[in-house]
Amino acid sequence: MSENLCVNGQTNSINQVRYGCALGALHSVVAIPDAMPITHCGPGCVDKQYTSLAFYNGFQGGGYAGGSVTPSVNAGEREVIFGGENRLRELIKSSLRILDAELFVVLNGCIGEIVGDDIGSVVGEFQKQDIHIVYAETGGFKGNNFIGHEIIVESIINQYVDKFAENKDVKEKGLINVWSQLPYQNTFWRGDLGEIKRILEGAGFKVNILFGNESAGVSEWKKVPNAQFNLVISTWMGVKIVKLLEKKYNQPYLHVPVLPIGAKETSRFLNEVVQFAKIDSEIAQKFIQSEEKIIIHI
Repeated sequence: MSENLCVNGQTNSINQVRYGCALGALHSVVAIPDAMPITHCGPGCVDKQYTSLAFYNGFQGGGYAGGSVTPSVNAGEREVIFGGENRLRELIKSSLRILDAELFVVLNGCIGEIVGDDIGSVVGEFQKQDIHIVYAETGGFKGNNFIGHEIIVESIINQYVDKFAENKDVKEKGLINVWSQLPYQNTFWRGDLGEIKRILEGAGFKVNILFGNESAGVSEWKKVPNAQFNLVISTWMGVKIVKLLEKKYNQPYLHVPVLPIGAKETSRFLNEVVQFAKIDSEIAQKFIQSEEKIIIHI
């Protein structure tokens, strides 16, 4: 170990990126194609979350809706003393006029929550016009960006999916909602989600991956109630979400606490999902055999 110490006494080991605050989960919105976050927070809040979670974390970039694109109230002294609801209302109107998105997600920060700005009331004015917009209370003191992620997803489900999804009682056998990687936290989250979708489809399923490049975007979220079941691939993040969906849409869920790595674990994972879904395993077995043949050959 001593030979790995730097002059400042720290090791040169690779570490996972540090957490952001709950507002940092604005990147969960950025990770949904055709979605746009609108932040009700102070100047610098969005920039700090972007630099720590995206820029200095593998230089992932801001994408369509992140980085310098994300609209912000940039609350100052005036908003602290007199409240920032009017400023937020103006920002939402401007964002709707200028920015092209299928879903806008308004995120409250520390200042708005502390001074008591009612962003739900402001957003409600636009929701009454059937505009695709939701709000989430993501003040930094609520927790880290993992907590913020669940808050945002629940807001999208309760305020958007529940209102605009059609035939919510109809279930499609073999369709899965996947809840797994926290967008931007793991530098390779896009590849992980893409591979999860690929192997599940190879095993005979249809997949709502919901985040990342392989997602169909906002339209995919409207199919969430139609899934046969929900699949959580995470130690704990997402369990609260699927329990909400179980109660709301009568969907069972399977919880796999560890992301499968390697041929044996991936095969075991697929067999577990197929068994839970009670579908014909023939397609899955053929896919597993073909994949194992590639790995063994390598």
